[in-house]
Amino acid sequence: MTPTAPRIVISNWVHDAVITRLWAIGDVDANRCPTPWSQRELIQRTGDADALLAFMPDCVDASVLKQCPRLKVIACALKGFDNFDVDACTDAGVWVTIAPDLLTNPTAELAVGLAISLARRVRDGDAMMRAGTFKGWRPVLYGKGLDQSVVGIVGMGAVGRAVAARLAGFGCRILGVDPGRAMPDGVTAADLDVALAASDYLILAVPLTPATLHLIGCESLKRMKPGALLINIGRGSVVDEGAVADALESAALGGYAADVYEMEDWALPSRPRSIDARLLAHPVTLFTPHLGSAVDRVRLEIAMQAADDIAAVLADRRPRNAINEPSRGRTSLAG
Repeated sequence: MTPTAPRIVISNWVHDAVITRLWAIGDVDANRCPTPWSQRELIQRTGDADALLAFMPDCVDASVLKQCPRLKVIACALKGFDNFDVDACTDAGVWVTIAPDLLTNPTAELAVGLAISLARRVRDGDAMMRAGTFKGWRPVLYGKGLDQSVVGIVGMGAVGRAVAARLAGFGCRILGVDPGRAMPDGVTAADLDVALAASDYLILAVPLTPATLHLIGCESLKRMKPGALLINIGRGSVVDEGAVADALESAALGGYAADVYEMEDWALPSRPRSIDARLLAHPVTLFTPHLGSAVDRVRLEIAMQAADDIAAVLADRRPRNAINEPSRGRTSLAG
């Protein structure tokens, strides 16, 4: 009797090479469009699946796992896994894997790009050119420069360190906020209050945890240097977006740029369902649609790495990028 092939679900669009890789080991049900499935459809499709290749919009908790009894592995094509209840997965015997390194450099590049674009008023300049009003140089749209400025980086993990490395040639002083962590060359350790008061630019590169939820809110914004620029490439809910809108309207904050938003943090029941309209309308804001890892080569590598982790689990091997040790998963391993 031929054993039933494992069933593998891919919840969002991936390169055909990834689907081909997974077809070699099982039957694949892949979302072929960039629009994420609803939570209901995700559960329906994963109900009899052995593996799930998951993405940022997905949310898996104990209630989802109860409806997916065959699931052995959730391979996440992402680094920040706060939308996935890892403890519940461990208790259910489900491996969880992430892409720990591949997103670091592209995200750091975007952080620097957002900082420069916000400071140099690139959005305003582009709008002026498209409006057809440019008649040659005029003394308009003056902004800030990184040279001789102070840049605070909150969170000196892999992404924070990569941001610091890319800023090294810009002639700025870099403050690193991450208690207990040694700073790389060229970065001065500082506590959050010092960085808030001294920084011309404050870049957020921390994961979302209970300790970092609304880390930058009303009180911390009051302690920021007047006119400073805030850039968020970590997680949306590290920032209280309503408080940021208030600070922009009062001109206490000089500008806000973000690639991540509170509405994306699906695991938080109280999250807003949209971006504060005042932020979208404000002239000194700059937003990108979660482009941190949106480099074609990198996205393919991330998905292929997740596919390899799925292949490992389905072959009774430990996945290389596991972030948990499920007891049931461990007892099924061959070696």
